[in-house]
Amino acid sequence: MNMKIGVIGAGSWGTALALLLGQKGFEVTLWLRSKDLLDKIVQANENSTYLPGVSLPPTVKATIDLEEAVSGKDLIVMAVPSHTVRKTVSMMKSYLQEETIIVNAAKGLEEGSLKRLSEVINEELSPLFPHIKIAVLSGPNHAEEVGRLVPTATVVASVEDTVAKKVQDIFMSPYFRVYTNSDIIGVELGGALKNIIAIGAGVCEGLSYGDNTKAALITRGLVEITRLGLALGARRGTFSGLTGIGDLFVTCTSPHSRNRYVGIELGKNNALEDIISSMKMVAEGVKTTNAAYELSRKYGVEMPITREVYRILFEGMKPHEAVADLMRRDKRHEIEEVAFE
Repeated sequence: MNMKIGVIGAGSWGTALALLLGQKGFEVTLWLRSKDLLDKIVQANENSTYLPGVSLPPTVKATIDLEEAVSGKDLIVMAVPSHTVRKTVSMMKSYLQEETIIVNAAKGLEEGSLKRLSEVINEELSPLFPHIKIAVLSGPNHAEEVGRLVPTATVVASVEDTVAKKVQDIFMSPYFRVYTNSDIIGVELGGALKNIIAIGAGVCEGLSYGDNTKAALITRGLVEITRLGLALGARRGTFSGLTGIGDLFVTCTSPHSRNRYVGIELGKNNALEDIISSMKMVAEGVKTTNAAYELSRKYGVEMPITREVYRILFEGMKPHEAVADLMRRDKRHEIEEVAFE
């Protein structure tokens, strides 16, 4: 399969995906904003800032020229932070062609509009390209492991089955197994909302609570994700898959998880501003918490963990008090609202 691919965003995830696709022999152009970072990548043949120790194949070319990265490409992978997706897609418009497939690999919700990222992309591009093909890629996929060829599984979703299957073929490799799913709503929400629960799991660690606490939080977090997903039109079964349980588990427990790290530091009573300023990469869960909290209010969905994470992040709630509020909630029956029936 001879394809030209543009990867937009050279953080750890964008770099890992460019490497994966380049190793399959595709001609990959990796777009980044920083001339200094470009010089480092060209000189060292690796992205030492975001994915150190991993060499890029000769099929991957880095550039700061967005037109070069987008024009004439068969497939574009969006791997920029969620809050920059709309602006970046808008910048790409004049270089795109309608037959190009757009694969969103970012995870989050847009603040303000509360839209999923595929909705944001479609909203920006459909006036020019009414039949633009959009897919999303999501799952328990830490870039640090994908870049080192650690066996990984993921999900690609699209409203068009043929698009999902084509993207599946493009990304599938001996160490990157790709499944398809037609539930684009559930796949996107699973990938976005798990970051909120991961912040909560990190808070529990920062407070030096044990495995019991984290297990309870992850389990009940899945209930919340499923509740909101169903309210927005997702299918229940999606949340039992890789973009549900799989991504939730890895993001709540892995040392690679940026959102878990934010939670740990919050649990130690460090200020959010100081935590964020100390990080090289974006913790998507912070902005997603704000959007998800607004969605829960808009749709009348009960999401107590999300509410408490919101209060910690934006209202100055002390972490130990938030946990105490969760534990003191009115007693409930579990089975009537668990994620699985």
